[in-house]
Amino acid sequence: MFLFRRSQPRLGVDQARDRTSGDTSHAILLDVREKPEWNAGHAPGAVHAPLSSLVAGAHLPAEASGRPLVVICRSGHRSQQAAKLLTQRGQQAVDVKGGMNAWAAAGHPVLDERGNHGRIA
Repeated sequence: MFLFRRSQPRLGVDQARDRTSGDTSHAILLDVREKPEWNAGHAPGAVHAPLSSLVAGAHLPAEASGRPLVVICRSGHRSQQAAKLLTQRGQQAVDVKGGMNAWAAAGHPVLDERGNHGRIA
């Protein structure tokens, strides 16, 4: 089964969490917000790669390279851009509708840079 298709609609936060968490998960939750936003609060297990760096040509972090990607930002706008860019680069990528705002509103955990309860900035 192919996890992501180009015509696939955006994922909801529950779908994103299901695809990126647990022992059998092989997709990576890729957070494309900027460093201060990431430090304030991000999903446990997410990998950080700011959209600004990706647009400038940066490579994905090693743990995300070659893996299916579920891309998230604060509200969903930047993650759409990042998913499109990454798909053009040959990655399997889909974005999360509503971003980290929707993630937190759904009651999913958010951690700060120290591993404490975080907030969405």
